[in-house]
Amino acid sequence: MTPIPSLRTNVDVDIEVKSESDEELARQTQAGSLAAFEKLVLRYEQRVYAFALQWRRNQTDAREVTQDTFVRAFQAISQLNCRLAFAPWLFAIARRKCIDSYRAQRPISDDPPEEQPDFNDPAELLARQEDRQDTWRLARRHLPDTQFQAIWLRYVEDMKIPDVARAMGKTQIAVRVLLFRARQALASKLNPAGRQAPQKPAALSPLAQGGNR
Repeated sequence: MTPIPSLRTNVDVDIEVKSESDEELARQTQAGSLAAFEKLVLRYEQRVYAFALQWRRNQTDAREVTQDTFVRAFQAISQLNCRLAFAPWLFAIARRKCIDSYRAQRPISDDPPEEQPDFNDPAELLARQEDRQDTWRLARRHLPDTQFQAIWLRYVEDMKIPDVARAMGKTQIAVRVLLFRARQALASKLNPAGRQAPQKPAALSPLAQGGNR
């Protein structure tokens, strides 16, 4: 059996020249090229890791999910329809691996997972509007998992609605509803008094103003 190529670490992804499309590299991988798959790993490793880290919130777990995602992708690459975009297919695998990781570490109990404490200090919320990273932390704290995944894929990965739907295994209508609800929830958290803010912060503007494609 052909060995699975190991993931690279500490690689400066900015030096990569994308001379071939993801789908062309996927076709080459299907034909048996390990070098082509290594290029796909190089392009997507940090992005998958960032996605996993938002879910697991633990670097060790996120690295394990990232490794498992690419192992599974390599094993299943023959099933990929290369006429469709590669990224949604890969993130669908990453999402399933995040779910598997959560379920494997969840305490054996009939009770639902303990929810994060409500973070409702208006001064703190308004202060965070100016910082993009803190806005995403706020989103992760308050939004349900499916809503957070939808806005992450839509705005961080810059996927169009059909691709987000593929990655999440949902209809396009369901994705639009998730995005709408997520933007409403974030807007209410960032403006808890219900007042109309004079200007939306740059970090939130694409989330709160819509812009579905």
